[in-house]
Amino acid sequence: MINLESPKKFAALAMQAHQVAKEVFRPISRKYDLAEHDYPKELDMLASLLDGMTAGGGAAGAGAAGVGRGARENSDENRNGSNLSSLVGVMELCWGDVGLLLSMPRQGLGNSAIAAVANEEQLERFKGRWAAMAITEPGCGSDSAAIRSTAVKDGDDYILNGEKIYVTAGDRAELVVVWATLDKNIGRAAIKSFVVEKGTPGFELVRLEHKLGIRASDTAAFVLKDVRVPAKNLLGDPEVNVEKGFAGVMQTFDNTRPLVAGMALGLTRAVLEETRRVLEAAGVVIDYNAPVITQSAAAAQFIGMEADYESARLLTLQAAWMADNRKPNSLQASMAKAKAGRTCVDVALKAIELCGSIGYAETSLLEKWARDAKILDIFEGTQQIQQLIVARRLLGKSSAELR
Repeated sequence: MINLESPKKFAALAMQAHQVAKEVFRPISRKYDLAEHDYPKELDMLASLLDGMTAGGGAAGAGAAGVGRGARENSDENRNGSNLSSLVGVMELCWGDVGLLLSMPRQGLGNSAIAAVANEEQLERFKGRWAAMAITEPGCGSDSAAIRSTAVKDGDDYILNGEKIYVTAGDRAELVVVWATLDKNIGRAAIKSFVVEKGTPGFELVRLEHKLGIRASDTAAFVLKDVRVPAKNLLGDPEVNVEKGFAGVMQTFDNTRPLVAGMALGLTRAVLEETRRVLEAAGVVIDYNAPVITQSAAAAQFIGMEADYESARLLTLQAAWMADNRKPNSLQASMAKAKAGRTCVDVALKAIELCGSIGYAETSLLEKWARDAKILDIFEGTQQIQQLIVARRLLGKSSAELR
């Protein structure tokens, strides 16, 4: 039985991550929101520290690279492992700034993809390197199964062609995990992920996007023109298994979606704390011992915002714990991502309403957080896609039966 409290064994990790968020991220948060595309040089000195936090205490970690595949399949051990520790660290760091976390070297979503599905040789070969993840294409939107980038076997290599957009940390990362299909006629079962080295001939950066939020993080677009990638860089099973379908590459999302939910939770908590401070300074009393109906409208709304946050937090802890214990968590990962993403956006916008001019002006980080919040409801699968996945799991429907 899972205990849905933050594990005590990760208390030191959470404290370290919170100090980084408070002392480093928060003071430069506005600076790099305004200086979009400038690399936050202050993060270089933190890279080795975060690596140490990821390695410290065995499974304990603070960033995306810390996720793994949990306990051995035949183990009866009930454990809190690398997925849960990474979640705890991410929640604390995103209390400081989401864009700056996404700009941390070696903490890209591509790193979590490698950690989730790579074999032992690949884990060792790509260890300590910064990896972005390239899934989205101009024509496929949120449907990962509609990917049109191709990978054609050529001797000991694959030749990749296609176009990728909205690649988080794509310009700064050393590696990019590219999703491509081995055969368009087979469908989703033929989609595989490949680790592409930056600088590989034909792998061209097209542009960096100007964005609503998370401006400290670079978001890139790439074109792949006859990019030759060694076959040993294919993550997971190279065989096309129609019966297994899309499950191989989708395993990545079972690990990364709780992390993105954790990013949303960290930001939500920051918004709630600042909103409480503003409300109390204005004389609003929030009384948990009194019925909500007897309190002011502002207090009642704030209590509701906190309740949404808490429910999202518990769902997310459950999804990460299940990954650590090798329990199928696709349903729970999507539920956590959907709930946390929507809650983050709702809470951030309600905070602007409650705080008025204080929330709308650049004198507070609330307006920035409201802009940052939206991406957490979009990337790693939009709100609508998560709800579709949840419906399929609950109803026992395939993607062909419920679209």
